[in-house]
Amino acid sequence: MKKIGFLSFGHWTPHPESHTRSASDMLHQAIDLAVAAEEIGADGAYFRVHHFARQLGSPFPMLAAIGAKTSKIEIGTGVIDMRYENPMYMAEDAAAADLISDGRLQLGVSRGSPEQVIDGYKYFGYDAPEGQTMADVARANTETFLQVIDGAKFAEPNPRPMFPNPPGLLGIEPQSPGLRDRIWWGAASNATAVWAAEAGMHLMSSTLKADESGKPFHVQQREQIELYRDAWKEAGHQRDARVSVSRSIFALTTDEDYRYFAFDRDTDDQIGTIGGDPIGRAIFGRSFAAEPEALIEQLRGDEAIEAADTLLLTVPNQLGVAYNTHVIESILKDVAPALGWR
Repeated sequence: MKKIGFLSFGHWTPHPESHTRSASDMLHQAIDLAVAAEEIGADGAYFRVHHFARQLGSPFPMLAAIGAKTSKIEIGTGVIDMRYENPMYMAEDAAAADLISDGRLQLGVSRGSPEQVIDGYKYFGYDAPEGQTMADVARANTETFLQVIDGAKFAEPNPRPMFPNPPGLLGIEPQSPGLRDRIWWGAASNATAVWAAEAGMHLMSSTLKADESGKPFHVQQREQIELYRDAWKEAGHQRDARVSVSRSIFALTTDEDYRYFAFDRDTDDQIGTIGGDPIGRAIFGRSFAAEPEALIEQLRGDEAIEAADTLLLTVPNQLGVAYNTHVIESILKDVAPALGWR
């Protein structure tokens, strides 16, 4: 059995063929899709976060709105770029959104993907201290975030406050019990997956990974998952680790499916280089688009999906809520049961 959710990149564009032509459309449709996904039995609603782009940049208002309109589905990000974040302010926002959803937040964080602009974090007021990189800053921000959502007390109280203080040092409020155990790290390399395990974060592994062996994408990803789980066990955490992988999977069951995806089948992994990124040579996983019977056989051979407990289906959000609900439901009903995922 696997948890199956969707991952939306939250694109919007004023193009006349787009169903999502404005930021307002994107936000309202994201909420509606999460509600619809819960109704058809999906387990998670996850969203990418990108700055300086026509995509979701500030996730917490939307996550809180989804939390208020749903009751069961997990709500998360994949991922928040920690180069851009004030971990204290983020801790307040995250706790509030988690409390509104009654503890259903599953926050994916990471060093972030290649940016839309050069050194965009500088416009947010952040830069790396001498001798460090922004990857170091992202990890340090994450460590601070984990500490403060876990109830760390560190601030000296004012002896003459506006309102009475409890005794001792103060921490960030509100606190949401259990949130610390629902933070995920988006790891592109084996080393960062091990670091995430040691830090007690769940693992998000997407459709892109550092090419560290030349093996097929799903094999490298499965090996990354094994290294992560070994490191988690070695760290001695007293709770279960979770691992998600993302895939573009489309079951061709309607004329509309064929029109959109029948002639856009990416059957092989792709190799590329991400300019200016420490990942360097990267491998991109293939996409899947086929009739359900063929899709089932193709997915049987994906070692990383087999090793993960959570599968996130990337959805083409600009095709609208109704179509994306159909995309998710087709996998849940026509594919997942035959593979033992349901």
